Amino acid sequence: MVKKMSEYRADFPILNQQVNDEPLVYLDNAATAQKPKAVVEALEHYYYHDNANVHRGVHTLAERATEQFEAVRGKVARFINAPSSQEIVYTKGTTEALNWVAASYGATHVKAGDEIVISYMEHHSNLVPWQQLAQKVGAVLKYIDITAEGELDLASAQQQITDKTAIVALTQASNVLGVINPIEKVAALAHQHGAVMVVDGAQSTPHIKVDVQQMGADFYAFSGHKLMAPTGIGVLWGKSELLAEMPPLEFGGEMIDWVQLQKTTFKAAPWKFEGGTQNIAGVIGLGAAIDYLSAIGMGKIAAHEQQLVKYLLPALLEIPGVTVYGPHDPAKHTGVISFNLDKLHPHDVATALDMEGVAVRAGHHCAQPLMERLNVAATARASLYLYNNLEDAQRLVTSLKATKEFFNHGTV
Repeated sequence: MVKKMSEYRADFPILNQQVNDEPLVYLDNAATAQKPKAVVEALEHYYYHDNANVHRGVHTLAERATEQFEAVRGKVARFINAPSSQEIVYTKGTTEALNWVAASYGATHVKAGDEIVISYMEHHSNLVPWQQLAQKVGAVLKYIDITAEGELDLASAQQQITDKTAIVALTQASNVLGVINPIEKVAALAHQHGAVMVVDGAQSTPHIKVDVQQMGADFYAFSGHKLMAPTGIGVLWGKSELLAEMPPLEFGGEMIDWVQLQKTTFKAAPWKFEGGTQNIAGVIGLGAAIDYLSAIGMGKIAAHEQQLVKYLLPALLEIPGVTVYGPHDPAKHTGVISFNLDKLHPHDVATALDMEGVAVRAGHHCAQPLMERLNVAATARASLYLYNNLEDAQRLVTSLKATKEFFNHGTV
């Protein structure tokens, strides 16, 4: 029997609580998503029945753990339409994955005078590693601008990406502006100039159907915890020929082929990047989360979130004194909506909303250059997921109006 979206909410017990004597409304999904019972039960089963190290033993528990650990590579590959499970590298998350691309592939392929092109809307995880690489090798770091509506400026992309460009690194979905970037067009432009396309999928992978081949990515990174898996697990996908060129960054157990006194050879990708004992339970939890999302259908999840945005975005824009950053057209907006309320610091807004049981994020969202570009110090941010409903969106609007009234008149 096909379940309605409203029925999936029952799979998240954490939502059935009160915060400050109000029913919890969790709207901080861009920071981390809640975990369904299926994921928690998968972790419990591993620890209670299969807990052993992988790849290192011939006993039954080790073989069962290894089988589950490696099977998840196939699930991930199918989930993002990667050509091979051997192109799936386990990492701690998006941050580590992007750092590895910069420090391994970038350090061996980018030279003085080359260009690295990113955008103003990048999360620090897809900015600082390239900044550090550029400084280390003498490359030039360039920025694609955004339009007045908060979308990626393709005219600027055409200007910034040149024959000197070695790497283009771009987020697929902004964690602040709530836009999905035209990766396919930018990747085609990058490849036209001989550059490699790196994509930050932290905010897109949990919410839309991802196809790394169709978008033209060369590397793609995402975090498990944002798609309802445990924290501390993520994925780097890379084309096999590019992974083969990358030297490993960590050395030790599991990633070696043969060690001699003065020489060591390494395993092939992906295992050469996975030195030491990995986050085995996290990998198993990631597999359970992918199973859960796949059973629902990413198209169904995206459509549900879009319906909520169609209510929430116009409702916020109708509140006097509210400024929304990013497109004002719901069709161009993801479930991430950043906003400010006139004369109030976002931290005050978020604190007031928390007193109403509504959890939102406030700050610079690890995107300080974007904040400067928007001429603000910080914003509040509401972000939706599959278990949110219209009542959650209405609670945010009502609570924000009450917050505005309180600070204007001292009463609710």
